[in-house]
Amino acid sequence: MRKFLGRLLIMTLALCTIGFVAFAYVGDLSPTRADVSLPVTLTLQ
Repeated sequence: MRKFLGRLLIMTLALCTIGFVAFAYVGDLSPTRADVSLPVTLTLQ
């Protein structure tokens, strides 16, 4: 049981490290914002 918990802890730390490094490389994934204005024609029936 102790061996299992040790391996589980090591795998958790490894996954956290990989996730942190991946986030450092990718950075901020928020989209760029821009105002868009298009003319719209409304027809009433």
